[in-house]
Amino acid sequence: MRPERFQTVRPAPVREERDYVLYWMIAQRRTTWNFGLQHAVELANELGKPLLVFEPLRHDYRWASPRLHRFVLDGMHDNAAALDAAGVRHHTYVEPEPGAAAGLLEALSERACAVVTDYYPCFFLPRMVRRAAEKLDVRVEWVDSNGLMPLGLTPKVFTRAFSLRRYLQKELTPHLERAPLADPLAALAATNKATIAREVLERWPAAPAAWLEHGADLAHLGLAGDVPVSPITGGPRAAGRQLDLFMDERFARYGTERNQPQDEVASGLSPFLHFGHLSPYEVFERVARREDWSPARIADAPNGSRDGWWGMSETAEAFLDELITWRELGFVECHHDPTGYDRYESLPDWARTTLEEHASDRREHLYTLAEFAESRTHDRLWNAAQGQLRTEGRVHNYLRMLWGKKVFEWTESPRQALEFLIELNNRYALDGRDPNSYSGIFWCLGRYDRAWGPVRPVYGKIRYMSSDNTRRKVRVNDYMDRYAPAVEAPSLFEDA
Repeated sequence: MRPERFQTVRPAPVREERDYVLYWMIAQRRTTWNFGLQHAVELANELGKPLLVFEPLRHDYRWASPRLHRFVLDGMHDNAAALDAAGVRHHTYVEPEPGAAAGLLEALSERACAVVTDYYPCFFLPRMVRRAAEKLDVRVEWVDSNGLMPLGLTPKVFTRAFSLRRYLQKELTPHLERAPLADPLAALAATNKATIAREVLERWPAAPAAWLEHGADLAHLGLAGDVPVSPITGGPRAAGRQLDLFMDERFARYGTERNQPQDEVASGLSPFLHFGHLSPYEVFERVARREDWSPARIADAPNGSRDGWWGMSETAEAFLDELITWRELGFVECHHDPTGYDRYESLPDWARTTLEEHASDRREHLYTLAEFAESRTHDRLWNAAQGQLRTEGRVHNYLRMLWGKKVFEWTESPRQALEFLIELNNRYALDGRDPNSYSGIFWCLGRYDRAWGPVRPVYGKIRYMSSDNTRRKVRVNDYMDRYAPAVEAPSLFEDA
């Protein structure tokens, strides 16, 4: 494993006399194209030890719901099957109640030579890993599998996509050829399985297979909240099917039709990337193979432009800009500003200045968080976007921008808008709680953007969007009929 991909979190010794190498799978929840799993396999081979994969699911993380739990459990089901097929011992643990997993990692680590886990720069995961590592007497390393560019090599927060794009055009090429192994488990030398102490299994039994079955009911877990399971199935297998669908049926139209809500040509990969069920390296490899591409086609001069640098088709370059530039822009932000990326104060100075200058402007409409959540605004197109988010856990990319802009316009202050946007997105979106989704939310208030004119009420110099203009630009009638059906007036004769 190249040193830029991993970091020692707990500088304790490697305990060579112990029984196995422990991979604590928490963010990159897949058995393929995974730098963390690959590093654990390499370490196990170096020590001549078997591998134990531990994939847990907490009960009480913020915004926990049947929707998010079900998507993770779908992935645990697929991972358990893949690990069984590879002859690798795994412990899949789902907390039946808050706090039930306390002490489990320490117990498994007592017989571990070393612990390898995933580095993910967002949500509660960095704090959880650091606190857990402090309690262990063995070396803990975390590995960055988040993107194509190792986060540890990036120098700073980038304030514009153009700036990161130009940096990547200078630095990314070597890392394209340093992809993780497609099947790291195939390289595992040990033929014997790791064993887990009986007292550990008795206190923390593995999740029953029935809990992991796709579509299984989760009522027994007593999860709080009113967010139902999404119709979108999670897991690496579903991710593979979605990638096939995109590449085989949608990719050819992506460049020209991706902004059309009624024409489903978006990749649909964001939830799978968020939960680690799919690697951006695998997606890149599929695009490159389709384009019959090699690094020799990369342009010599980095200029920050979205078009022309890769030497691929316009469609491929547009998609890769979303997959790499815009996605990794958020990861770099979270990596370099771990305590501020989700705070109002992280907005650029010009944005905060214009927002404060217009904070007292009259709002034509004001809605509560509950009214937003239930799609009870005057705007049918906005209601449709929220309806899709509430029922499916996703919003069409183009409409997601409008969705965010209108929440800003219809709240009492920019700070309240930010609070509502984060709550709505993280409660309902399958790809919420993610650096990329924070990028989208904060973009609505000026992050990664520039000042725009003319100056408008409420918006000031923030980029403006309107539902009327959106309706003129893209086809939305069928979309609104699906997610926000028109309410017919009651008949005057219905009781006759």
